[in-house]
Amino acid sequence: MKLITSTQLRFGLVGVANTLVDALGYALLVTVGVPLFAANFASTTTGMLLSFTLNRNFTFRAKDGDVRRQALLFFGVTAFGLWVIQALVILGVTKAFPGVHVLIPKFAGIAVGLVWNYLLYHKVVFRPRPVTAAAPVPEVSHD
Repeated sequence: MKLITSTQLRFGLVGVANTLVDALGYALLVTVGVPLFAANFASTTTGMLLSFTLNRNFTFRAKDGDVRRQALLFFGVTAFGLWVIQALVILGVTKAFPGVHVLIPKFAGIAVGLVWNYLLYHKVVFRPRPVTAAAPVPEVSHD
């Protein structure tokens, strides 16, 4: 059994790419004077758009699926993971381990969010479409 599948490796590479786009875009925008909220909104949106495009086409190779359905599910899953799952994990770790460094709960939330995203992208958002067998062609007798 493989420790990591090629799909999981591609998912990790896409995660690194969209995180870099988010972080570097944010830093650049803030540096040129864009207000923090606007810079964060622009950089995270750009990162999510890149993530959707790369996960659809490269990670899960789901180019033949309904792009509108995939986009809605992707953004719903991603937003829930970021704003609900991650927040709950941060809260839980902070309560379970009072006084722990502030980044420990954040990284725990990110880790749980990554698992959440991968599983739902794989099983729901970009799930392979079932291959339907062609209807058999009736034979014509030439009697």
